Amino acid sequence: MDRAPIAGDPRFFRRSGPHSLAAVADAAQAWAPPSRLLLTGVAPLQTARADEVSFLDNRKYVEALADTRAGAVIVHPDLADRVPPTSVPVTTTEPYVAWARVAPVLPGVHPSALVSPVAVIDPSAEIGPFVVIGAAAKIGPRTRVGPSAVIGDGVVIGADCRISAHATISHALVGDRVVIFPGARIGQDGFGFAVTSDEFVTVPQLGRVVLEHDVEIGANTTIDRGSLHDTHIGAGSRLDNLVQVGHNVRIGRGCVIVSQAGISGSTILEDHVMIAGQAGLTGHLRIGRRARIGAQAGVMADVPADADVVGSPAQPAREFFRHVAVLRRLVREATGRRSKGKASGTETDTDST
Repeated sequence: MDRAPIAGDPRFFRRSGPHSLAAVADAAQAWAPPSRLLLTGVAPLQTARADEVSFLDNRKYVEALADTRAGAVIVHPDLADRVPPTSVPVTTTEPYVAWARVAPVLPGVHPSALVSPVAVIDPSAEIGPFVVIGAAAKIGPRTRVGPSAVIGDGVVIGADCRISAHATISHALVGDRVVIFPGARIGQDGFGFAVTSDEFVTVPQLGRVVLEHDVEIGANTTIDRGSLHDTHIGAGSRLDNLVQVGHNVRIGRGCVIVSQAGISGSTILEDHVMIAGQAGLTGHLRIGRRARIGAQAGVMADVPADADVVGSPAQPAREFFRHVAVLRRLVREATGRRSKGKASGTETDTDST
């Protein structure tokens, strides 16, 4: 089995070439000498072939330039004379920006995608059909963006992420190895408004969403950006489908939030909190480390660390089930008295009294 690293392996990434050197230079907004060279892909200096283009932006890798077999190399004019005679220099004062412009032209970016010319996409990333990527957005190495996803202006997505079909991300910084499932909405306005005597006045939402490494966001989950502070989700946390996270919420490391749970604005979850399905948390709460919130719980007050709460309004689990046991006993006793009254003919009709 071929295990050699290939940027834009054609078995997995669509290639739209070959492209002439002139076309690549035009895409890079750079200069190249006249040549009939045709280019079909991109690759690092160390592994590039004669039909691929590479680049050098960091001078500490200049030694790799001397040994490259790339057909063309994007470099600063000051380094043009260091390009080996087997390669063609493509010169620009901004090699990395030029590389970002070239990468979508070759492997990894579907021809139907709409990518800003000032977006920065790692050449090993895969951009699917009908994706929209905004100005100054950055897509990291080996990240895959699924069909019809929208990545807003300035969004940063790290390495090895998976952004599924129809997800939308704006006003967000996304770490490495983050998985976002179909239809998730991340970074939209929070639900913030001031109330006057006769109208609602929308409060500008000026914060961001920060997703740390290894976070998973379920399908159709919504995460509002902060109003002034950031909405923040800690490393390794997992959100199920159909979860709502309000603005300014801070979720710690390793938390689990199950489907249809809702967390109102400015609530803080410390590390390793678990929230079961359909639970609802009001705003400005603090949920302590390793606390567990039961299904359909209505949480209206702070929850201490290591606590288990259930019910609406939420209360400690042992207390809740003790109350349930008492109610059941009272019902049994009342039912028993009613049955005895019927048997003896002395039952009182409470509806007529």
